[in-house]
Amino acid sequence: MAPRPKVGAAQRVAIFIDVQNMFYSAKYKYRGKLDYEKLLNLIQRDRQVIRALCYAVQTPEIDQTSFMKILENMGFEIRIKDLKLRPDGTAKGDWDMGMAIDAMSLGSKMDVAALVSGDGDFSSLVEFLKAQGVKVEVYAFRSNTADELIKSASQFIPLDDSVILAGSMASVEEVESVASRRRYAPRAR
Repeated sequence: MAPRPKVGAAQRVAIFIDVQNMFYSAKYKYRGKLDYEKLLNLIQRDRQVIRALCYAVQTPEIDQTSFMKILENMGFEIRIKDLKLRPDGTAKGDWDMGMAIDAMSLGSKMDVAALVSGDGDFSSLVEFLKAQGVKVEVYAFRSNTADELIKSASQFIPLDDSVILAGSMASVEEVESVASRRRYAPRAR
């Protein structure tokens, strides 16, 4: 007989947040910014958070120091990678492999993996974790989430404007200005 899954406070949850994916998803869906405190409370509920990791990409033209400090003060561990510019003008800056390695290394220490991203590249990771007996909850905005990620998740929790930071709504002009300059966008794939 298989052991009974842990519930409530007995559940150990690890949180993995794809900061860039969620930033652009919130920006284009709601013209706002994600409220990480509300997101953390939504995920944690009455469970024990063993690790809460945010994966961010930094660019030289945007200072994210104060944002990173806010996340650290909330208890998030921050992983930062520099955006790499290629000779052809394109850019690369994602954390897919880093997030996957961290999640796999924590597999035996968690009952639940909370993946906050809509990137379909994580579908294989989700399947791997489930095969290890880990429940995988995916939190993302439905319109920016790959169908294969939703299908592979143990549970998909669609985010809405309740996790948008109050007063962060930008004007349409500001969003279009950012869109014209952006080099990195969320992938639903």
